[in-house]
Amino acid sequence: MDTGSDMKVLHIVVNAGHTDEIMDIIREAGGSGGTIIHARGEGSQHRAFLGITLDNEQEIIVCLADLKTAESIMADIKEKAGWKTEVRGLCYMMPVERIVGLRQNEA
Repeated sequence: MDTGSDMKVLHIVVNAGHTDEIMDIIREAGGSGGTIIHARGEGSQHRAFLGITLDNEQEIIVCLADLKTAESIMADIKEKAGWKTEVRGLCYMMPVERIVGLRQNEA
């Protein structure tokens, strides 16, 4: 089991349909990939059409990276796919305590 002390997990929330752009940003910054989770956003204001509430479809990309790469990914997302763009990207980083199952960690 690796302690993963310098590893971080990034959660990147974007409008649905923009995950390819985010995956390109991750790879260009030195990341190796991510996991995409389909989600539904529920903001403070809902839109309604014929009595049906329309929530924004979103996707969450979860990505593991070392600290240097994670910071580079975050900076690139802010610049290229941030909140003021059509992607409306929101990214946050959390520490990783332990990791098992990564190919590079297997003996």
